[in-house]
Amino acid sequence: MGAAAIGRFLARRALLLAPLLVVVSFLCFMLVRLGGQDPVAMLAGPTATAAEIEMVRTTLALDQPLWAQFAVWLGNVLQGDLGRSWISNRPVLTELLDRMPATLELLLYGVGIGALVGIPVGLKAAQRPDGAFDQVSRFLSLLGFSTPTYWLALMALFVFFYLLDWAPPGMGRISLMVDPPERITGSYMWDALLQGRMEAARSAAAQLVLPVACIAIISAAPIIKQTRAIALEVLSSDYVRYARAQGLPAQDMRRMVLRNSMVPVVTFVGTELAGLIGTTALIEYVFAWGGVGQFGLTAIIQGDFAVVQGYVLMLALFSVLVFLVVDLAVMLLEPRAAARA
Repeated sequence: MGAAAIGRFLARRALLLAPLLVVVSFLCFMLVRLGGQDPVAMLAGPTATAAEIEMVRTTLALDQPLWAQFAVWLGNVLQGDLGRSWISNRPVLTELLDRMPATLELLLYGVGIGALVGIPVGLKAAQRPDGAFDQVSRFLSLLGFSTPTYWLALMALFVFFYLLDWAPPGMGRISLMVDPPERITGSYMWDALLQGRMEAARSAAAQLVLPVACIAIISAAPIIKQTRAIALEVLSSDYVRYARAQGLPAQDMRRMVLRNSMVPVVTFVGTELAGLIGTTALIEYVFAWGGVGQFGLTAIIQGDFAVVQGYVLMLALFSVLVFLVVDLAVMLLEPRAAARA
């Protein structure tokens, strides 16, 4: 794949990115104002006078028409200013950037493990459709699909912390008895390892086990199902049937199926990664993880409009970046895609 093809591809994506984010921002901006919550009264306090409430409304530009409020907000966003949280009184961008490593840690580990389990299982299940292994894998996939995320996280805590005492309590990213390491990467486990603090690293790793396992289960279920469907389609293709008729060895057949299944499977895993960042919020809430998801969910409950807008904008940007990486991976795996770019 040449540099010119990559350059053309990135240029087209950049042209699409700006209008997409503007549309998403506008829809979010309007939707959060249809919720019926008035943050002005909450910020002013229950004892505020009418004059004080009006002063707060004017300060936040909430006395202007919606289109004017959006124009002001969008202008600030273009300068890197997402506003200030009305609850913490800190810049929204700072709050999101501080919490993003915690969310990425859960998401990447969880989806990574889900893919490492789901792809081989789906490929093996497709080799003998309706066999014993296929039946078991389909049942487990269906079970993962039908289990509510919130319930799964609560049951994991109930069984492995309360009943068996194998896991630490779901109270953050590190034990309350251990001081967090100094921030380097944003991951408590890796930061502790880099600083040689083994006790903190063990504590951070132990806190990761249950939430990562929950995300891995949630992500593995659709990956197994989709990988199986893709592999079955490849196995029924003309070129695979011809290769089988020519007596190609089983090992070479498996390699051929894997090679021709990887592009749609990688695309689907990327879709899962982009979609699960919203689902991760429920996991973070149960385990008091303190990531972007928990922060955004709390903002929605409390009516913190500035944080909700920044959170949705960040989700949209994350999804675009994930699909950009996936498309680049497809161009590397499939030369014909690079030729069309």
